[in-house]
Amino acid sequence: MSDLILAETRGAVALLTFNRPNKLNALSYALIDHLMEILDRIEDEEKIRAVVLTGAGDRAFSAGADIAEFSQSISCGPEVAVKQFVRRGQGMTARIEAFPKPIIAAVNGIAFGGGCEITEAVHLAVASERAVFAKPEIAIGITPTFGGTQRLPRLAGRKRALEHLLTGDSFSPQRALEMGLVNRIVPHAQLLESAFALADRITRHSHLAVARIITAATRGLNVSISEGLAIEREQFARMAATHDTREALDAWLSVRAKP
Repeated sequence: MSDLILAETRGAVALLTFNRPNKLNALSYALIDHLMEILDRIEDEEKIRAVVLTGAGDRAFSAGADIAEFSQSISCGPEVAVKQFVRRGQGMTARIEAFPKPIIAAVNGIAFGGGCEITEAVHLAVASERAVFAKPEIAIGITPTFGGTQRLPRLAGRKRALEHLLTGDSFSPQRALEMGLVNRIVPHAQLLESAFALADRITRHSHLAVARIITAATRGLNVSISEGLAIEREQFARMAATHDTREALDAWLSVRAKP
């Protein structure tokens, strides 16, 4: 199982690489379970402040769920399929979305189905000029199951999302940028460098403040504005009494005080 995801640490950033290039980095049950285990460990690692996710090989970030595997679950009936397939995938993307340390997708190629849903769930995404996206579940007679019917409309708007959900047609990184699915497009050779540079711009700040902002933004998306503001107040209150806040304020005030 350890070979399904390659993990290394570069300074304060963990690089996780889906490692099934011969299967276009398809998300098998074992790979999903292993990713969840790795994220549990990273959450407790104080020295790791951010995560970059990418795919092995020259072709794919991830082509989505392992069709041969989940089709066996479907053949066992809806209850089994929901338990083995849907809950597992939704649990993964929910964990990614709410993870207290920023997760950045470095989309190096195909991001179809579950691979696209991971891109939707991460906090930030950088796409190679070679990246290609799709919501192809309709072509095999199913709905997206890892959150794609919910997150893409929130990112792109209902009509733009439905165009891709209902046609299954692939779309370019430029289209993904227009829809808010990725933050930027970079030359393929600069993909990881750009993702790590973005991570470095975040990790220079208080990791506690980063976690509070992620929590407020993630929870606030799914509630009314008044409830969202209450969440914002709660996260501020949790942060205001910390040493990180006092240190940052004192540093800023000392610079302002200089003639």
